[in-house]
Amino acid sequence: MARTVLITGASRGIGASTAEVFASHQYNIIINYNHSEMEATELSKMLTEKYQIKTYTMKADISNQSEIDNMLKEIKKQNIQVDVLVNNAGIDRDSLLEDKTFEDFEITLRTNLIGPFWLSKKIGMEMLERKHGKIINVTSTNAIDTYYPCSADYDASKAGLVSLTHNLAVQFAPYINVNAVAPGWTNTDMVKEIDKEYRKEEEKKILLHRFAEPKEIANVIYFLATEDARYINNEVIRVDGGWYL
Repeated sequence: MARTVLITGASRGIGASTAEVFASHQYNIIINYNHSEMEATELSKMLTEKYQIKTYTMKADISNQSEIDNMLKEIKKQNIQVDVLVNNAGIDRDSLLEDKTFEDFEITLRTNLIGPFWLSKKIGMEMLERKHGKIINVTSTNAIDTYYPCSADYDASKAGLVSLTHNLAVQFAPYINVNAVAPGWTNTDMVKEIDKEYRKEEEKKILLHRFAEPKEIANVIYFLATEDARYINNEVIRVDGGWYL
């Protein structure tokens, strides 16, 4: 029986690359998206044709509990069993600290932390009944030691996701592996608009002197879902090219 992975924020960037890596290993894919319907539809078509697997596109704003619940109802209605959950959806609202609003901080927390909590709880309990499953959270090195005051809300949300990873690993032991991947700078839409000189300065802090490609993050996410990683649990794996100060 083919396994199924649910990837949030799967229409672009790391999420889309992760979907393709899993599809290349014959996973069926649930492509969650919020605004990027066209990209999600195109990705679904490409994966289905290229890898001969099943794909499901499901719209849900991960910051909204009722939309998450509706997506889970649709998954259940279609009799889909989620074997792997990848909490990848995330947003940032970078701005000077003095310009940040309550609403900026709140929506960032709801998307990057509270949504993953709710999904992990609901799907994790089903995995627990089956005594099998993998949950992989996409956090950030910003959660650990690469702090940027303009990203205070993003950094806090990703640090919370690290803590959530540890608590879920304890809660779901010994049947479910819960781990996190912490990317550093990665070539996604989030970095397209950054100043070229600033980028050069940031690249100097990386031992490999470049930003990651999304697939390089996706490969690590996939590895954590494999049986080869069955003894890796409660870990946060940095994928940052060797960032240093």
